[in-house]
Amino acid sequence: MEISGIISAIVIGVIIGVLGRLVVPGRQRIGVLWTILVGIAAALIGSAIATAFGVADTEGVDWIEWLIQIGLAALGVTALDRARGRQ
Repeated sequence: MEISGIISAIVIGVIIGVLGRLVVPGRQRIGVLWTILVGIAAALIGSAIATAFGVADTEGVDWIEWLIQIGLAALGVTALDRARGRQ
């Protein structure tokens, strides 16, 4: 992976992580770094799922891929928040 790919994955991961965190109601007890890491993972996994379903490359904005990624980020933020809440 080239440096531009890594930088774009981080930027997209930040956006996806923040959007996923905004979707989850209430206050989350995880930090910004965890949000970014969850967002990066959700972006990568969401892209793979969208590619598997054939909706990754469409004309214009790939809304379905974005929704999958944001949904995965919301699930990740919720799971991490609940795991940290039990400690």
